Amino acid sequence: MAENENIVTLVDEEGKEQDFEIIMTLDVEGQEYAILLPLDAGEEEDAYIFKIIHEANDEYTLVAIENDEEYENVVAAYEAILDEEGIE
Repeated sequence: MAENENIVTLVDEEGKEQDFEIIMTLDVEGQEYAILLPLDAGEEEDAYIFKIIHEANDEYTLVAIENDEEYENVVAAYEAILDEEGIE
């Protein structure tokens, strides 16, 4: 799916691949995060939040957030953006 740079494929612990759309990136306290939604998501599907770790050659890695406080800060920032845009 190289034609859409907003689509990434993640592999879970069981080796299953799933495609996600990066619906937003945001900076929180100097760190960049990506908000992902499964391509086959329904109306009520929750988004996933990953930390973006930039590497050489414009490559990046998405890393799960392990720290509860960090996660809550990103969720709060994301919800504030949605509130500003009038999105529920």
